[in-house]
Amino acid sequence: MPDASQQVLITGAGRGIGAAIARRLARDGYELVLHCHKSRGQTEALAGEIKAARILQFDVTDRQAARETITADIEKFGAYYGVVINAGISADVPFPGMADEDWDKVLNTSLNGFYNVVRPAIMPMISARRPGRIVTISSVSGLLGNRGQVNYSAAKAGLIGATRALALELARHKITVNSVAPGFIETDMTKNVDFELAKKFIPMARPGQADDVAHAVSFLLSAGAVYITKQVLGVNGGMC
Repeated sequence: MPDASQQVLITGAGRGIGAAIARRLARDGYELVLHCHKSRGQTEALAGEIKAARILQFDVTDRQAARETITADIEKFGAYYGVVINAGISADVPFPGMADEDWDKVLNTSLNGFYNVVRPAIMPMISARRPGRIVTISSVSGLLGNRGQVNYSAAKAGLIGATRALALELARHKITVNSVAPGFIETDMTKNVDFELAKKFIPMARPGQADDVAHAVSFLLSAGAVYITKQVLGVNGGMC
């Protein structure tokens, strides 16, 4: 079990994969910092359920708001042990018909969101002089690409690249940086996916569950993952 003072920030924690990660990490014994943007009510309900949690509300694409909110939280409660970058959106449409805003908002949320959250958290983690963990939630789309998801695939591929580069920079500080790449997971984001069709591309012939992703994140945050960094762990039923 982790020390009770080990704090983990989870972005996009209010629902879906983020909520599943929060519930699992709460069972692991971490003190959780739950980020939300618009889903305040869901996040408050989750915080009440798992108890050892507090809420930070800001838009991950708003650099100043992210920096000010995270810095103030760290000044009050201390450096984080872990950061889980889960916040993301999709806006699926064939590339020739893609609107500028569909490209911008998807990349801003995944890539600028990564920078805006990790940047103010990282120096306090380094200064704490203790092991730490950063886990990003990417996607099988960032590894394989997917029709109608040029923006989403680009965003998640970029997130994987950022993860691997940051892992090299932080290795000597005993801070590991890894990514979990889900495949077709049953959540609100995939409610319009034709899973009968999708199963043809999944060797295990079924969609995954949010808990499947949460278990992978739990492992990467654990002491048992101390020598694992710069890796992409696929949770995709064998798609790649």
